[in-house]
Amino acid sequence: MLQGEDAALLVPLIEGLVEDPPWRRFLDALRARVSADYASLVFRPLPLGTPEARVIHLYSGQPSPPPVSRLYRESLYLRDPMPYHAMQEGRSHALHELLRFGDPRHDAYLDQLLVPSGMNHMRMIRFAEPGGVNGWITITRRDGEFAADVDGLLEDLAPHLRAALGSFVALERERMGAEIEREAVRRMNFGWVTLDGEGRVLDADPLGTRMLAGSTGLMQTRDGRLSAHDTKLRRQLAEAIGELARDPDARPRALVLCREPWLDLLLVPSGRRMGTTRAAPAVLCYLHADHWSSADRCGQLAQLFDLTASEARLALALSRGLSIAEAGPEVGLTVESARTYSKRIYAKTGARGQADLVRFIHRSVLAIA
Repeated sequence: MLQGEDAALLVPLIEGLVEDPPWRRFLDALRARVSADYASLVFRPLPLGTPEARVIHLYSGQPSPPPVSRLYRESLYLRDPMPYHAMQEGRSHALHELLRFGDPRHDAYLDQLLVPSGMNHMRMIRFAEPGGVNGWITITRRDGEFAADVDGLLEDLAPHLRAALGSFVALERERMGAEIEREAVRRMNFGWVTLDGEGRVLDADPLGTRMLAGSTGLMQTRDGRLSAHDTKLRRQLAEAIGELARDPDARPRALVLCREPWLDLLLVPSGRRMGTTRAAPAVLCYLHADHWSSADRCGQLAQLFDLTASEARLALALSRGLSIAEAGPEVGLTVESARTYSKRIYAKTGARGQADLVRFIHRSVLAIA
């Protein structure tokens, strides 16, 4: 059990989860505690065999000289005789337990890498988090053996190292998933803003913040409320926020704020707490903007579905929620002509009606173009 000075190592071990690079202070503290010249932590955050299964090598102290490191990277790693995965998990191993002195391959590794790097005395311990990811702590000295209590210290640290590595692996997987999701949302040009029951902005992601600052449709009042420049939209927005704040089971409300460039939003009741350190939002506001002009979008639609220019303009208008009667005059067609064109559009896209057309367009690659 860790006590006194040894227990103090747990603070940088826990705080190291969010350092960049991780565990810098822990390795410094461990190296000082055991009077080592060098301390390292090596692990793979993802299982072996996956493309992202890079080796993470963190260290404190003086690394191997550049020519020795280069030799290892170029060829010596192929002849590395260390029994990394065969080591008993949770037990400290000395150098004579890791290498077979007198074996030519092992002696070559000692003479070409360890001795030139000042790693004449070594302790290494393997630990594995529940998901199967392995980590290794290595401490080395040039002169003199380690103190007798060092093995016990490393073995007492092992359960805490497992827990820390498990937490780090879980965080890395969450970070990777979140990054992929953020990129997809960014490509679809969605942002979010959270509102309290009075419509005041509580928080926003970077894209939502930019939309709020640069929008021709939305604005934020002096008292922090989300509002709109247009009088009619301002009233609709206030009514929607009030309804959703009062009734967490209310249906989401969608509003089109601007048609060129396109900007719309979806308001939904929050219905959940976001944590203890922030005010709980009453309403979530999802903003969607289209940076492409209507002319660009029409060109993309024409290419994707083999539409004529007139058909593409009508298809875009229909995909934005206009009825045929509304869309026809907007793109310069009579209602009858719009109906005729819509039949051609449905035939070319395979849509059975306007709802299908909207789904096909918004689920096509145009969503992330």
